[in-house]
Amino acid sequence: MSTPSLTRFATRLAMLLSLCALIGAGPAIAAAPTRTSLPEIERQVMCVTCKIPLNVAESPQATRERVFIRSLIARGLDEGQVKDQLVDQYGASVLGLPADHGFNAAAYLVPLAAVIVLAGTFFLLLPRWRRRARAQALAESPPTPLAAPDAARLESDLARFD
Repeated sequence: MSTPSLTRFATRLAMLLSLCALIGAGPAIAAAPTRTSLPEIERQVMCVTCKIPLNVAESPQATRERVFIRSLIARGLDEGQVKDQLVDQYGASVLGLPADHGFNAAAYLVPLAAVIVLAGTFFLLLPRWRRRARAQALAESPPTPLAAPDAARLESDLARFD
C-alpha cells in the first residue's frame, strides 16, 4: 500500500473504533445519573416569602431554602426528589412552574387554546378583509383631472425643476 492510502486506512480505522466505543458507551452514558446541583434547582424554585426565583432572592428565607436544598443534594436526592421535598416543606408555591397535570394543566392549555383560536380567527377573516378592500378600491371613482389653471401651474413648476 502507498502512504496516502495507508493514512486513509488508519484514519478510517480510528473513526470506526471511536464509533464502536461511542456505541458501546452510549447506554452507559444514558444510564449514568446526573448529579443535581444547587444552581439548577435555584432556577426552578421560588423564595416563598419574596415570591421571586430563588437564584435572585436575597433574604433570610432564601438562605434557609438554599441550606435545605444543599442538605437534600448531599443526601443524594435527584432533582425530582428535591422538588418533592421542597413542596412537602414549603407547599406548592415553592415551585416556579405549576404542575402539568390536573387543574394546573389549565395554566398551559388556556394560553395555547387562546393562541390557536386567535390564529384561526385571523386566517378566517383575512380573505374577507382582502375581498372587501379590493371591492372598495374598484368601487371608488378614478381621480378627477386637475382644472386647467392648476394643470398649467403644475407643468410650469415641473419644468422649472428640470
